Amino acid sequence: MSNKNTTSEEFTSYYLQQSTKEFAEDLDKIRGADDFKGDAVAMLVKSLRQGTSLFSAADQKRVLDTRRPGESEKK
Repeated sequence: MSNKNTTSEEFTSYYLQQSTKEFAEDLDKIRGADDFKGDAVAMLVKSLRQGTSLFSAADQKRVLDTRRPGESEKK
């Protein structure tokens, strides 16, 4: 796998982790809504994942390079 793909996958994972931490209360409210169905989880994840497209490859690498030590991707 190329370094660019590895960076992109690692950034996506990191971005989703940070997003779910930041929006934890909002996500809990959404999950608790009466009209929230099981298939909505996939749509919610896809929506959050699309946010990564706002970052260029260089920005993704920069973000990953500046993570704090405890935030590194688990291998």
